[in-house]
Amino acid sequence: MTFVDYEQAHSPVLLWETIDALAVKEDGLYLDLTTGAGGHSERILERLGAGGRLYAADRDPRALELSSARLSAVKSKGSFQMIHATFSQFPDWLPDDEIGAVDGLLADLGVSSPQLDLGERGFSYLNDGPLDMRMNQEEGLTAAQLLVEISEEELTNLLRVYGEERYASSIAAAIIRRRKIKPITGTLELAKIVAGAVPARERRDGNPARKTFQAIRMAVNREQEELAHLLSEIPSTMAQGGRLTLISFHSLEDRMVKQAMRRWQEPCECPRDFPHCVCGKQSLGHQLTPRPLTASTEELERNARARSAKLRAFEFRGGTS
Repeated sequence: MTFVDYEQAHSPVLLWETIDALAVKEDGLYLDLTTGAGGHSERILERLGAGGRLYAADRDPRALELSSARLSAVKSKGSFQMIHATFSQFPDWLPDDEIGAVDGLLADLGVSSPQLDLGERGFSYLNDGPLDMRMNQEEGLTAAQLLVEISEEELTNLLRVYGEERYASSIAAAIIRRRKIKPITGTLELAKIVAGAVPARERRDGNPARKTFQAIRMAVNREQEELAHLLSEIPSTMAQGGRLTLISFHSLEDRMVKQAMRRWQEPCECPRDFPHCVCGKQSLGHQLTPRPLTASTEELERNARARSAKLRAFEFRGGTS
């Protein structure tokens, strides 16, 4: 199966929950910062009228090719533009007169099915391929190069923090031992090393390499740093009543999103025993999802990858004071 074959097969996670939370207006300005295969972008574009605009962005050039073709086939009076950019480049590419005018913004923080399933991308511990893991294969260190340069202590911390891996130290030690013999260049090669570094019982309960691959992928793509930048910039771009939807798949990401929305809703920094606020920080809006939305039973039956997805939504009042 090629990358393009996923145009019909790809199942966007929490699709209708996302569209409902965005409450798309016909003449609104919308940003999908992780368009991927174009599933969410397609549904937004369908709802836009003659004055509506959509920016469909992604850091993966191949994803942009796929979603561009998909969006071009949508019957809509609205317009769309493709943007090749990372979160850390936001909102530099947004025109000045559209800063503070965004009616809806979406970011799906997960890895797309084409990236996961195609062995050549190097994300999968189930399919053989080069140990790459870059969302943009045109720049940055590959996972194989990272494993050449990283120290055992750094690798242990990476697996423990990003992968929440209880056997982080033994897996890191096994990887370092192997690389002294030869560089680790293949996905199944790495998966085999991980499997040999954990107790046998762990190999019976799913693939033991999942957390290691997750942690290395997050490091290769600087996902935590990218998300931190995005969260810092979002408030200044949103219109009065603008809505934000963020879908996370990792506890660290969800914690970052939850804490950001809490700060936006209740920014006051005054001590709790003060009779009234003197810091002057005003609420930027309110959370639409006090608890994150998760996939329904029906969606999980269609797409098992939705099991860890959490959607949080926020409505901005406007302004950044």
